[in-house]
Amino acid sequence: MKTSLQAVCWLLAASGVFSCMARAQPRAPADAASFPNRPIRVVVPSAPGGGTDIVARLIGQGLTDSWGQTVVVDNRGGAGGMPAVTMVAKASAADGYTMLLGSNGHVSFAPALYRNLPFDPQKDLAPASLVANQAFVVAAAQSLPASNLQEFIALARKSPGKYSYGSGGVGSASHLGTEMMRLAGGFTLLHVPYKGTGPGMAALMAGEIQILVVGLATVLPHVRAKSDKVKVFGVTGARRAQAAPEIPTLAESGLPGYEFDVWYGMVLPGAVPRAIVQKTSGEIVRLLKSPVVRERFASAGLEPMGSTAEAFSAQLQREIPAWRKVAKEAGIQAD
Repeated sequence: MKTSLQAVCWLLAASGVFSCMARAQPRAPADAASFPNRPIRVVVPSAPGGGTDIVARLIGQGLTDSWGQTVVVDNRGGAGGMPAVTMVAKASAADGYTMLLGSNGHVSFAPALYRNLPFDPQKDLAPASLVANQAFVVAAAQSLPASNLQEFIALARKSPGKYSYGSGGVGSASHLGTEMMRLAGGFTLLHVPYKGTGPGMAALMAGEIQILVVGLATVLPHVRAKSDKVKVFGVTGARRAQAAPEIPTLAESGLPGYEFDVWYGMVLPGAVPRAIVQKTSGEIVRLLKSPVVRERFASAGLEPMGSTAEAFSAQLQREIPAWRKVAKEAGIQAD
């Protein structure tokens, strides 16, 4: 089934992300078994059209169908998504009706990038389930005079700072992924942050920037349509993406050892009753086993994941110190 980015974005609706990794949670209230019995808001810490937004709308439609309650996507882009994450972490009503659908760019990176982070990921957020993994790609403006990664690196080395790259904001996944590539290749680029990779993609296609490390789900429709405005130099992961096996990895294209993937997950406020966190986790895992849902994700260039709340929490505990190391070495500070 062929599904365009636009169709995915407008035909589907919402999902949520993140919560407490270490703190014990309060005992579930008596009505936890009836959750949900009213509409749910899923906050997305980026503008419409990017990978996080696509995942939110895909899983949100599934939850709407299975729970019989409307799941509404609330896009809150800007500032690396931190205002949106903070809003969920500090939600006044920790009842499960406000969730966050975010990525490692919004959660795992945050403690490494912000000196005065207004929330504590290990106390104020409760991971429910991983939702999807997405290979990122290095997309380039068609006007860039390079046909592959090696040619681009040569151009960038020859003219330091001449070429610009976009990102979803300072400290976002697209920012750190590009900086990792830049450091590995030994070249300099001008950074232009946007309020999400959706606006960044629009800027790339308009020729305002030359490079964008962006989720495959965002660029795949343009690749399939053989767009005359964008081209792809490679996927950033350790292996080729199932959705586009014809695109080589960056390691195959001239950057051996380079590896960068992005996950998306559902997170709740840390004070949400554990029974609601577990119910959300279980429903997401169940949905992601559905052939129909898996086909929807695959058509958008996404690999369905699904996990227990405990496994998601353990992954975050491993990732947070690892990204602190990366940010320090790259000299990235978001505030």
